[in-house]
Amino acid sequence: MRNEQFLRISRLLGDSAIKTLHDKTVTVVGLGAVGGMALESLVRSGVGKVRIVDFDTIGITNLNRQILATYDTIGSEKTQVAKERIGAINPSCEVEVLPLFVNKESVHRIFEGKETDLVIDAIDSLSPKVALLEYAYKANIPAISSMGAALRRDPFLVRKADLMDTWGCPLAKQVRYRLKRRGVGRGIDVIFSAEEIRFIYKDPSEEEHADFNERISSTGRRRNVLGSLPTVTAIFGQHLAHLALTKLLGEAELSGVEVFNAR
Repeated sequence: MRNEQFLRISRLLGDSAIKTLHDKTVTVVGLGAVGGMALESLVRSGVGKVRIVDFDTIGITNLNRQILATYDTIGSEKTQVAKERIGAINPSCEVEVLPLFVNKESVHRIFEGKETDLVIDAIDSLSPKVALLEYAYKANIPAISSMGAALRRDPFLVRKADLMDTWGCPLAKQVRYRLKRRGVGRGIDVIFSAEEIRFIYKDPSEEEHADFNERISSTGRRRNVLGSLPTVTAIFGQHLAHLALTKLLGEAELSGVEVFNAR
């Protein structure tokens, strides 16, 4: 690891923070608009090992908001594009690729025989998201999650809360309901928006210009393509990354209290 690469961070947080991050392993599940942006910031912050999980390929409709999406990467697996990008940013970062569709039958494969300091859930489908969070919770693996970023227009309403304290987000409501029924309680911090959603749903069969992958749900049924802004999804991803840094380093180190007192 080239320490000078992280000079701006060490000047703010100290050399010990860089070493701590270099020794951490983070698992990012979902490499879309939110997960891709969160991964980018964590790699640039010096996280030493990442496990990246996604089954999807990059399509043309990803170009408006996903950091991994360019015309050159259309058709490529998101995990492979992410691995190459990580290597271009920080060659010292170890990358483990898992091109896996996550559901209750496959979720154990993310963790079997592998340690991780934090799981970041950036899945955009309800059932896989619930399966991942339930598994992590019951296995005592620290996890944070992004709730719905699509359909939002106001980035200033994006915030953090325990999943059980969220409001105004239909996805969070469904996730919370399902997890409670499975014995999952407090302790999962999430990024969410309380913005009221205004949207007229089309029948999925009318979505002629959407990628095939974006129209197919985990059950094989066509699903709605939800509008989204790059400004909002990026902020979700950055908030998620900063929340991850808080979990990895501790709130005191990021708040600047210890540095201030030391002076």
